[in-house]
Amino acid sequence: METIILAVVIAVVVLGVLGGLVVGSRRKKPLPPAPPTTPDLTAPPAEPHIGDEAETPRDEPRRTIEEVDLPGSADGSSVAVEEPPVPVIEVPEPTAGRLVRLRARLSRSQNALGKGLLTLLAREHLDDDTWEEVEDTLLTADVGVRPTQELVERLRERVKVLGTRTPADLRALLREELLQILEPGFDRTVKTDSNLDTPGIVMVVGVNGTGKTTTTGKLARVLVADGKNVVLGAADTFRAAAADQLQTWGDRVGARTVRGPEGGDPASIAFDAVKEGIEAGADVVLIDTAGRLHTKTGLMDELGKVKRVIEKHAPLDEVLLVLDATTGQNGLVQARVFAEVVEITGIVLTKLDGTAKGGIVIAVQRELGVPVKLIGLGEGADDLAPFEPEAFVDALIGE
Repeated sequence: METIILAVVIAVVVLGVLGGLVVGSRRKKPLPPAPPTTPDLTAPPAEPHIGDEAETPRDEPRRTIEEVDLPGSADGSSVAVEEPPVPVIEVPEPTAGRLVRLRARLSRSQNALGKGLLTLLAREHLDDDTWEEVEDTLLTADVGVRPTQELVERLRERVKVLGTRTPADLRALLREELLQILEPGFDRTVKTDSNLDTPGIVMVVGVNGTGKTTTTGKLARVLVADGKNVVLGAADTFRAAAADQLQTWGDRVGARTVRGPEGGDPASIAFDAVKEGIEAGADVVLIDTAGRLHTKTGLMDELGKVKRVIEKHAPLDEVLLVLDATTGQNGLVQARVFAEVVEITGIVLTKLDGTAKGGIVIAVQRELGVPVKLIGLGEGADDLAPFEPEAFVDALIGE
């Protein structure tokens, strides 16, 4: 019995010792490090917001608006605000003698025809083969079949009668015959004066790409240079920026431009332009129409509508057909169709400086019975000139 009691006591003691060891080990385990203390830093100033002062207001005396002097002269008077600059109005080049000044440029591009003819006519023996070469030269220059036959027939007769042919004689002979076939009796004045108490009305027509809008702008410069008050009608509502282009031309010489929305009714804009010209007391109203293919019946009918609407105000004084001289005989096909829709009264030949086929002047006049009134000899603003047959022929055959 005593042995049992002793064993129990020993077990209790052992358990107590083991419990103490466990508790001691737990107390000696290191504690986790304390979180670092936040340094006491000064916070940066907040960024100013809209309406806030950029810095702390200072205790300063403030002045009322009546006490603050505005910028000005020494005596405190205010200075006037500068107005935006007024667009500079260009002074176009005078029209008198324009073609004479441009003759050198014309002769450089056109005298292949005249030189070719003079070379052939200067041969010692003018047989049938030589005259066929003369015909080919004229046809290649777009003179046309019937005018070529007439010119060759007259030249053959004159040369036969003349006999001895010096270079001066040949040049005088050729000059005379070319002038004759160019119909010097045509009235080539651009009609810009109305018989009524209304402005002169000019409508510009033609196919795409011939330069109608540019020609209209250049014609405005010609008229302004002659002292006319011009109103422009931007009735080309189909081509993008056509109205802007025309207005730029007008602004440069101080001409007002009447325009409408892109894709609008061209007849309505033409009507408004003529109405504006009448109310403003303008001398001339120029109507720029949209380029249209001469093979499209609907577009050509619309051109006839524009003409009829304009004539509700007053009759047209001039209808100018713009042709590209480089298109040659194809331009005659275009001319025929336009002449059927509107009564063409004059021809404008553009790009005449870029082709050696100056015979188109002869061909188109013969085809329509209408004079060439203006020619374009370059891309400059003042490169539109009245057509003068004598200056043109002199450019062809040289001095």
